[in-house]
Amino acid sequence: MNDQMNEHHGGCLCGAVTYTVRGALRDVMFCHCRQCQKTSGHYFAATSAPRANLTLTGERGLKWYRSSDWAERGFCGNCGSSLFWRMNDSDSISILAGSLDGKTGLATGSHIFVADKKDYYEITDGLPQYDSYPGAPETS
Repeated sequence: MNDQMNEHHGGCLCGAVTYTVRGALRDVMFCHCRQCQKTSGHYFAATSAPRANLTLTGERGLKWYRSSDWAERGFCGNCGSSLFWRMNDSDSISILAGSLDGKTGLATGSHIFVADKKDYYEITDGLPQYDSYPGAPETS
């Protein structure tokens, strides 16, 4: 977790979804799973925070897509920006790092679902790599 106790603002490309998140944010995790590839066109870079620390300040475009039996993805229905990922029954919510405004003070932490990464790039940053999401149900 990033130990900076502060406030971050973010949102989608068109401004139909905006949010404020207060408190510490987890280091950025890179997810290389097939769903993230399909949703973003590459891999996700996400931080996370307790759900209670996230306040939607504009949600007219917010849509949720149930992407598996155990998680769903939040995006803007107007511009298509990917914004959130949340696991059922979890107290935390993942926030796409690129949707945060300005400097974040975040560090990178790890890579997950590395077995699913595409063949056109290598992971050479020395960060820990995992074949799944630690603590998540197995996906098919």
